[in-house]
Amino acid sequence: MTGPSQGGWWLAAVTTAVAAAAVAALASGPDLPQRRPRAPSGRGRGAAARPAVPERPPLVRGEEALTRVYDLILDARFDLVDTELRRACGPAPPEACDVLAATALWWRILADPLDRSLDDEFSTAVERAIRTTESWTTRAPDDAESWFYLGGAYAARVQWRVLREERVAAARDGKRIKQALERAIELAPGLEDAYFGIGLYKYYADIAPAAAKVLRFLLLLPGGNKEEGLAQMLRARNGGRLLQGEADYQLHLIYLWYERQPGRALELLRGLQKRYPGNPVFPSQIAEIQDAYLHDITASLESWRTLLASARDQRVNLAALADAQARLGAARQLEALQQSDRAIDLLQGLTTRQAQAPYSALALAHLRLGEAYDRLGSRELAVAAYQSATGAAPDDDPYKVRSKAAELIRRAPSPRIAEAYRLSLEGWRSFEDNDLTAAAAALERSLALNVDEPVAHYRFGRVLAARHDEAGALAHFELAIRNARTCPAPILATAYFEAARLYERSGRRDDAIRAYTSATTLFGGAEDTRTAATRALARLMQG
Repeated sequence: MTGPSQGGWWLAAVTTAVAAAAVAALASGPDLPQRRPRAPSGRGRGAAARPAVPERPPLVRGEEALTRVYDLILDARFDLVDTELRRACGPAPPEACDVLAATALWWRILADPLDRSLDDEFSTAVERAIRTTESWTTRAPDDAESWFYLGGAYAARVQWRVLREERVAAARDGKRIKQALERAIELAPGLEDAYFGIGLYKYYADIAPAAAKVLRFLLLLPGGNKEEGLAQMLRARNGGRLLQGEADYQLHLIYLWYERQPGRALELLRGLQKRYPGNPVFPSQIAEIQDAYLHDITASLESWRTLLASARDQRVNLAALADAQARLGAARQLEALQQSDRAIDLLQGLTTRQAQAPYSALALAHLRLGEAYDRLGSRELAVAAYQSATGAAPDDDPYKVRSKAAELIRRAPSPRIAEAYRLSLEGWRSFEDNDLTAAAAALERSLALNVDEPVAHYRFGRVLAARHDEAGALAHFELAIRNARTCPAPILATAYFEAARLYERSGRRDDAIRAYTSATTLFGGAEDTRTAATRALARLMQG
């Protein structure tokens, strides 16, 4: 991963969502995913429209104006938040604007969560929000809005405490959130948004591992119920006014981590991306899920490239940060596909402009550059990059850049393997330029140095197929398949597909069916390869 997960929340009803996170964060055992949640936001399932909400009088004052502010935050338009808050607070209570002001800062922190430069400002803002909303509940104990916003104020702080690993304090805040929301619902049962936070608490409190449950008992935190919690979250998602984006974000995490439905998680994230196209959090998280959960290198690479294009064209907010995230993410996938030259081009864009965001980006870029140079056999450039990575690493060095760079300086790669890698890539670029003679020569030399390298065999097979040497091409595709254990999944799937085509042309129908089937079922194969193989398989099976 290029960095920690990112994200953000909103105000009130988001509340016990964080209590849930707090309870979950009490444990550090293997039963809980060790990822930081990113940003909530967005809309109904996938790119579908928002669920229809029956008309009703607003249960919170200034709801429309507050929703506009909330949408700006979710779209990462922080430059407009203060102005819109001044317009909103008149019809809306001033305490609500205190909560939203803290929430906007929280989103800014979560855009780059390892950077602590905004922590003091956020702490001051969130303490003010807690102080003013608590005072409101004292003045008006029967006002549902006061409890609703009190929960929202604690929600922002509890998430910050979870992020900064203040777990016990976060759990105590979570309990206050739940109590505040339950009081809001008691006073205003139609406040559908508030059910989401309570439901999220119940869900996480139920599935937390034993260590968390023991500590929860000692802290006198309420227990949970997974089924009831999920039902309440869906109720809020379908009937709420303010929290539909938050609901979709939190539900995507649940589907991803606990319900084992990454496809549905992606569907929700894509809906958020469509509704909030200016927020780089959603496309970056889509790319990470495609990589970490689906192992779809090509889809992840395409998502990172799309984000990079958006950043270049200023179609996304926080453009410099998004550009750096996209470059680091795309470079990682290009390395996985053995295209180090293009990874270097992306990473040099970061080192040239001395990118400082996200946190430790410059150190990571130098480290990855060193690894790419080493793969290509450019040892002097690699060592210089590792030294630059060491110098650029921040004091806390969250990605252990210094220790990794030191180890890579001590451990030089095999010159023979590096030269074979370089020649394989040189041959592939010649093939892309339609210089088949140069491509064949480079790949032959590459395989002479590393005869079992599957990517070089695949590439040589493509060159021979272009030269109409089908028997030679098939032999190399079969060698790539034979060394499947070390072949990147997208390349292996394409090797199966190309082999199947040659089997089919030579009348080996059964072999073709088996190879097409492998191309359609291989985990991590590219979608276009699966689609083409599925069509070919259907044609063969009908024949």
